[in-house]
Amino acid sequence: MPEAVDTTATAIVPPAAAPPAGGHGAVTTTAPQRSRVWVVLDWFNRGGPFMWPILFCSIIAVTFIIERSITLVRARTNTRSLMSDILNAVRREGVPAAERVCEQTRGPIAAIVFSGLKQADRGPEAVEKAIETAGAVEMSFLERGLIWLATIATIAPLLGFLGTVSGMIRAFDAIAAADQVSAKLVAGGISEALITTQAGLLVAVPTSLFHNFFLSQIDRFVVEMEESSSELVNTIDELK
Repeated sequence: MPEAVDTTATAIVPPAAAPPAGGHGAVTTTAPQRSRVWVVLDWFNRGGPFMWPILFCSIIAVTFIIERSITLVRARTNTRSLMSDILNAVRREGVPAAERVCEQTRGPIAAIVFSGLKQADRGPEAVEKAIETAGAVEMSFLERGLIWLATIATIAPLLGFLGTVSGMIRAFDAIAAADQVSAKLVAGGISEALITTQAGLLVAVPTSLFHNFFLSQIDRFVVEMEESSSELVNTIDELK
């Protein structure tokens, strides 16, 4: 009688899979990983044509934010130390020595004080007038570009809302033209319409924050300018 063959082991053990070519046994993923760049591009395209002016606003905002940041960083100076050096130079060596201290220091405070020192021989009133004129010039330089940041902070969300309204109109037109209205159709159209509002707010919020921050820094410069000019006028008045 022939011996029976046990086929249980061969029935439950699957055949070994061949390793992928050139992969040294590595397992490849079935679904490709989407990069963040493609996710952002897809989000931008779904927003519609109003995304382009919002993008343009963001480029302008970033440009002025970088430019104003560099300007304000360069304008910073230790005002108390500077004024101490200037006033000590005026008392010990005269106005020319104080002018040299201002020439060696960068920033709006030094430039304003230097303008006042140039008029020191004409009296305190001439010094005060020269400081006011120079202060107005420096303030206009520090505030340059802030009007664009304020404008973008206002316009960007409005462009977003306008794009949302336009997208909602298209979405409802598609719903009206469809034979069967599904929740997916409604949700998809509204979702794409709200992308422009999201983009507008993403541009407006940081722009507004930087605008207010720059204004606070400029206000601090104004206070320092006023204090410095008052100290200089009083010192020159004492020397007279």
